[in-house]
Amino acid sequence: MKQSIEGALGVWSDGPGPLHRKLSDALRTAAESGRLPEGERLPSERELAQRLAVSRSTVVTAYDTLRSEGLLMSRQGSGTRIRRGAAARPAPLESFQVSPVYRTLIDARDDVISLACAIFPAHPLVADAIREVVLEEGDKLLAQNGYLPGGLPALREGLAGMLSDRGTPTSPDQVMVTTGAQQAVSLATVALIRPGDRVVVEAPSFSGTLDAFRTRGAELIPVRVDDDGVDVRGVAQAIAAARPAAIYVMPTYHNPTGALLAPNRRRDLAELVVAHGVPLIEDNALENAPLDDEVLPPVAAYAPADTPILTAGSFSKVAWGGLRVGWMRGPAPLIGRLSELKAMSDLGSPLLDQAVAARLVPQIDRLRDDQRAMLNRNLTLASDLLRDLLPSWRWRRPRGGPSLWIELPCGTASAYSQVALRYGVEVIPGEQMSPTGGDERNLRLPYTAEPPVLEETMRRLAQAWTSYAPRDAPRTAPRPVVV
Repeated sequence: MKQSIEGALGVWSDGPGPLHRKLSDALRTAAESGRLPEGERLPSERELAQRLAVSRSTVVTAYDTLRSEGLLMSRQGSGTRIRRGAAARPAPLESFQVSPVYRTLIDARDDVISLACAIFPAHPLVADAIREVVLEEGDKLLAQNGYLPGGLPALREGLAGMLSDRGTPTSPDQVMVTTGAQQAVSLATVALIRPGDRVVVEAPSFSGTLDAFRTRGAELIPVRVDDDGVDVRGVAQAIAAARPAAIYVMPTYHNPTGALLAPNRRRDLAELVVAHGVPLIEDNALENAPLDDEVLPPVAAYAPADTPILTAGSFSKVAWGGLRVGWMRGPAPLIGRLSELKAMSDLGSPLLDQAVAARLVPQIDRLRDDQRAMLNRNLTLASDLLRDLLPSWRWRRPRGGPSLWIELPCGTASAYSQVALRYGVEVIPGEQMSPTGGDERNLRLPYTAEPPVLEETMRRLAQAWTSYAPRDAPRTAPRPVVV
């Protein structure tokens, strides 16, 4: 699936100035950067106006401006396209996609409240661990050569012990330390998937990983997620029909729905992998962001040690986003192969960060408990604000994780997100998190911000909804389904 026009434009409509000028600037930037490649056909003026929630005259003026600059060309019957040769850029960027989540990190704005990422504040224990590492281990760490692709031994041992205690017997050689869970999944993608391969994914799913698969040249085979996680019968059907190269799931606090894969489904999924030999990537980056005290073992716990199941985890959501330390657990031979790929990628993650993470492993339960308390506090506040300010929006209480999966009563989340930008809030529409471009009425709403910021965010979103919603749309509705 190619990148949508909304994704290519990014954060374009906020701030002062006429919308037609901001739109022409955004289209120009997207063309020059390669997000809109040469020859790309743009939506008609009427369609783009509807999708961006602006007047048709705004689009007409923006297109006319870029035609006069020679960036666009229009012909009867072929529509409006990016003129070939109008913007110089390297050819390899033509098929390169960047999730709006990542573009937000690159193009951070102080005047916009961004809900593209669920940002967790740093836990106080992180500062303590940093001080202890510098004072007690600094000289020892500096004596090493600095290159450990598999990871700091103390951290690998600590993670292996933690995983074993949680029900998945693990030895240190089954663990590789990565620069966040995202690198773990990216390395698995390189190892397992070739251009043209099929990958079974959840629908919806995390937009960053979907784009990583697409950039690899994979065809995505979607399977729906319900309240108990991914439909394992659907996975079985996809395996039989598509013969995929890999399966990607988020069993524990699925992103974006917050679902928790039921124990029987975990067992069934493991049995599928054993029976068919299809590698499974289970991304548990959010496993330490619960709303209750239930802890389920990963899918890997239900399969023999040599089963091709790769389990990713991270400190980013439980300790601090700036502590870019994650891990991958799997069969030792496969972990060895991934370590070779990591060596080619970056020679190894920073040792100081790993030493800090090793200090946090014994305190992971306390970190998890504190995150649970924060998430429950914020979820209560967010739920109350939504009921008061946006009563027509619907959602279900997640089992865990940092976000609500909102269903709008009308319109599309993509168009609404453009209006929300004009009120200073960036949201990720559901189609960006769909392998098929579906979920058009859904949006992801993180609730991890501090309460005053969360209150201001909801106030702006309500103002944007009042501005966006059609005149005949319901302004009130029965209370959202919350279970």
